[in-house]
Amino acid sequence: MLKNIDYVLGLILIVLLIFGLVALFSASYQKQLDTGKSFVLTQMVWIFIGLIIVFFVTLPGYHSFLSASYILYGLDIFLLLLVLVMGKTALGAQRWISIAGIGVQPSEISKIVTILALARMIGDNPQRLKTVRGLIGPALMVLIPMLLIFKQPDLGTALVFAPIFLSMLWVGGIRLKYLIIALAAGITCLPLGWYLLKDYQRDRLLVFINPDLDPLGAGYTINQSKIAIGSGMCMGKGWLTGTQNQLNFLPERHTDFIFSVVGEEWGFIGTAIVLFVFLLLVMRGLKIAETTNDISGKLIAVGVTTMLALHVIINIGMTLGLMPVVGMPLPFISYGGSALISNLIAVGFLFNVRMHKTMF
Repeated sequence: MLKNIDYVLGLILIVLLIFGLVALFSASYQKQLDTGKSFVLTQMVWIFIGLIIVFFVTLPGYHSFLSASYILYGLDIFLLLLVLVMGKTALGAQRWISIAGIGVQPSEISKIVTILALARMIGDNPQRLKTVRGLIGPALMVLIPMLLIFKQPDLGTALVFAPIFLSMLWVGGIRLKYLIIALAAGITCLPLGWYLLKDYQRDRLLVFINPDLDPLGAGYTINQSKIAIGSGMCMGKGWLTGTQNQLNFLPERHTDFIFSVVGEEWGFIGTAIVLFVFLLLVMRGLKIAETTNDISGKLIAVGVTTMLALHVIINIGMTLGLMPVVGMPLPFISYGGSALISNLIAVGFLFNVRMHKTMF
């Protein structure tokens, strides 16, 4: 079995985790001085826990997880409902529940559970994608968690479900006309979504169009982010010497806006390296999907690869002002336990599909 381990994928993951710890140390340096809390040490604990989970995710064949996917999906829906009833509120959103004193964000793991359940449903009967009636089940499977997460509200995570769904439909063999109809329907419904947004979400969209509309309020973070990245120029200001970072001008710099710290302190060269490593990760995930004959394994690989790619695109896009701020952490680099472990589990399933692709 050791010969089937994807060592290239493992190396990519290690590089991202190490770079994340280095960036996090600088991004959280002033916060650590103020609070005495070591964010890097906490992140290392989460990495350790996550890697242990990856080990156990990788060992059994992925069909074992597919067999339990509907049960896991039901449990996930229960947790998402629980969040709406008794979840903890932070930064205007009710996304966390406390389990054994630890804050857990069910929406993070919901993406992976939905990918597994969807892979099982399509894999058991790929011909269902050839008819409109057959698409109803997969569509509902995605819409239910998507709407529950949107209700929290967590717009960024909710929107990620749609591209994941479409990519899995495409790989599953959906007819092109149905895919076009689904895309058209989604685009048509976008204007209606405006009336479902919270006030602060509308403000974020408005300042995305014009950051100067509220430069000291909703537009402050994105303006500071662009200043940080732009001031890094080619080589950056140097580790621990970024002014926007170390002088506390940039909010959420250890979480959603850590890429801005990378841009300021490591410059264009540093950000290009990070983007290149992420590109290698996505390419490796797609390669695993391409070389897997089993349709269910292919769907899992495409689903989690699309998920990781979307996280990177959305996070970096919002730090550059190319996308609205939606609260999306940068995989393996931003601080945070739930997102980190969720992304590690996603990579764990890539390892799993790669190792067991010849068994099914």
